[in-house]
Amino acid sequence: MPRRAVQLLTDGESIDEVYLIADKQLRTNRNGSFFLQVELRDRTGAITARLWNANEPQFRSFDEGDFLRIKGKVQLFQGTLQVVFTQFDKADPSKLALEEFVPRVEQDIHKLYERLKQHLLKLGDPHLRALAECFFIDDDFVNAFCRVPAGIRNHHAYIGGLLDHVVTMLDVADRIAPLYPALNREVLMMGVFLHDIGKTRELSADTVFGYTDEGQLVGHIDLGVEMLTEKVQRVPDLTGEPFPRELLLRLKHLIVSHHGSYEFGSPRLPMTPEAIALHYIDNLDAKLHSFLRDIREDKNATSAWTPYNASIQRRLFKGLREGSEPVAD
Repeated sequence: MPRRAVQLLTDGESIDEVYLIADKQLRTNRNGSFFLQVELRDRTGAITARLWNANEPQFRSFDEGDFLRIKGKVQLFQGTLQVVFTQFDKADPSKLALEEFVPRVEQDIHKLYERLKQHLLKLGDPHLRALAECFFIDDDFVNAFCRVPAGIRNHHAYIGGLLDHVVTMLDVADRIAPLYPALNREVLMMGVFLHDIGKTRELSADTVFGYTDEGQLVGHIDLGVEMLTEKVQRVPDLTGEPFPRELLLRLKHLIVSHHGSYEFGSPRLPMTPEAIALHYIDNLDAKLHSFLRDIREDKNATSAWTPYNASIQRRLFKGLREGSEPVAD
């Protein structure tokens, strides 16, 4: 009998199934009683589950990244499906098909990687093309770049997410650059590739996505500049001449300014046309991905609106349908 995937869960059904624990919290209700809140995940999505009248030994009996067999019931609460469970037991991961629990890019990773190379190895500037080659001959880097997510939760949070995000951004940059002849298309294309390379060392992509110690302490922006500096030193071996100083400065600036504002962690504001273009292309792909995902994964078919999303501070309109609920004031 096939397992009951998160995406297939419906209001009112009873479940007895194994899920990956992506997050766990021990909280208190209004009466001061403990309840256990966990995020159940498989490759199709995630759902919040709660165990009422829980205790600390239950909370300490498993960790994030463990697999639990959950017995409970699915219910619709404030427009969102959740699981209220009454029993749980740890499951042996050696008896599970792990690919059923870790979300993965829908497209073929090898084909996405070939598209990435096609974009960058066609660059006319020999220094930029050689820089791309220096990254592509680094097997450890390539393996990490093709595996890590682009984020832990907000966007492209799946195996191959960073690769998917960057290839889409390259497609966008390639299409809009001809509309702005003064824009240096090749610098922009390389900036798209470089802007999040630090995430290959910032993020871990095992059963649960998280941050490495290096990622927590340094962060992907500084790591990205460090990785760029290391690779630039090897470019003369391919070109026979030094990497241009101004070109390197422009590439470093693309990495440190791509978040767009100090508020969102950018050490510098965008100060070149390529930098502001990179910021908006990055933001466009991340935001559109999040909007489309929330609409696609909303399981409440009777509502014209998704549940409130705290990260974007709004509900999203899915379209009017018969029997749809009105938006609360």
